Amino acid sequence: MAAKTMQDLLIEELRDIYHAEKQIAKALPKLAKAARSDQLRQAFEMHVEQTKGQIERLEQVFDELDTRSRGKHCDAMEGLINEAREILEMGLAPEVQDAALIAAAQKVEHYEIASYGTLHAYATACGLDKVAKLLEETLNEEKDTDQKLNQLAIGDVNKKAIQASGQKAA
Repeated sequence: MAAKTMQDLLIEELRDIYHAEKQIAKALPKLAKAARSDQLRQAFEMHVEQTKGQIERLEQVFDELDTRSRGKHCDAMEGLINEAREILEMGLAPEVQDAALIAAAQKVEHYEIASYGTLHAYATACGLDKVAKLLEETLNEEKDTDQKLNQLAIGDVNKKAIQASGQKAA
C-alpha cells in the first residue's frame, strides 16, 4: 500500500518495526546461548522478554489505530541479524566473540531507537497521544538496553577480550 497520509506512513513504519521485533525475538535466544559472559547471556535473555512485551505494545498500537497487526518484511533487521550470525561463524575466541556480539546487538538497538523515535514523532504529529505514549515507552526501553550493553562492554567484556587475545589495553 502506498502511504498517502502521515497516518498511512505511520502504519507502514509500524509494520516494518513489528516484523523487525519478531525477527529479534527469534534471534536473541541464539545469541544468549552463544554468549560466554554470564552477564551478557542474562542481558540477552532479559531482552527476549522485553521484546515480547514490545511486540504486545505494538499490537496495542495497531488496535488503537483500528488496523490489523501484520508485519512488513524488514530487510534492515534481517541484515543486522545476519551480521550477528556471521560473528558466530568466525571462530573467534569466546571473549572476543562476546565483544563482537555486543557490537551487533548495539547496531540492532540503534536501528530500533531510530525507528521508534521516528514513529513517536509521527504519532505526535498526527495527534495520536496514546499511540505516542506507547511508542515512547518502547523507545525508552531501547535506549536503556543500549546503555546497559555499552556499560557491559566498557566495564567488563572488552577488557576480557583484550586479555584473551594477548593484547595490552591502551
